[in-house]
Amino acid sequence: MKKWIIVGAVVVLAIVVFLFVGISNLGPLMKNAVNTYGPKMTQTEVRLGDVSLSLFSGQANLKELYLGNPKGFKSQEAMKVGSIHVDVDERSLAGDTIIIDKIEVVRPEITYEKVGSTDNFQSILKNLKRTTGADAPSGNGADKEVGGKKIVIRDFMVRGGKVNLAVSMPGLLEKGISTSLPDIHLKDVGKGGAPAPEVFEQIFAALYDEITSPAVTEQLNQELKALGLDMASVGDSVQKKVDAVGEKAKEELEAVKDKVKGLFGK
Repeated sequence: MKKWIIVGAVVVLAIVVFLFVGISNLGPLMKNAVNTYGPKMTQTEVRLGDVSLSLFSGQANLKELYLGNPKGFKSQEAMKVGSIHVDVDERSLAGDTIIIDKIEVVRPEITYEKVGSTDNFQSILKNLKRTTGADAPSGNGADKEVGGKKIVIRDFMVRGGKVNLAVSMPGLLEKGISTSLPDIHLKDVGKGGAPAPEVFEQIFAALYDEITSPAVTEQLNQELKALGLDMASVGDSVQKKVDAVGEKAKEELEAVKDKVKGLFGK
């Protein structure tokens, strides 16, 4: 009888050690995956400040997530998040699919910027599709970072978000044109198990849909109308500004040519 008690105790101890090691490695794994493969997927600067972990509950707190803007946009960042709560089913770490019970993104601050007919989030989403979609080059490495495991997120939530409109026009950035982001709740993201890049793309697409939803754009338009503008004119103004620089350069070049002609009498 004592023999079986000892064997049982050893088995329990082995399970506890396995879970402890698995969960304790999860924090560095998350941070390294975000900082290493985030920029490759989005083609922008991505960095995660820190990951604090509760070893016995499987809960993690991700701090200071930063998503930069693609080239061609004036504002530096597309999104800043102070805190993200993650609750992992620690029993799933031994399987082929990691089950995340809940991810809660708290008070993200989003900067939405239009240039011509596109915007910063649309550009990032296109980058994601190029790097994670069916035509993506192999070996982007994000799925390898979790040992080839797949991911399922049972509940994904965004709450308390804010959308700031970046306006590349003198005097308007100080106006603080912004509105609240409606809360987002997604269930069973990556249902059945999906590679991490695909899961991220699904989440980002849902976020983009909410940013460009009537609930957000109509409120931003109301503030712009008070200034005699609208969302379309904001995007066009940036493009016109770029075009104006090009026209000015052409004019300056023609003036130089005229001066040269005058010097040589031609």
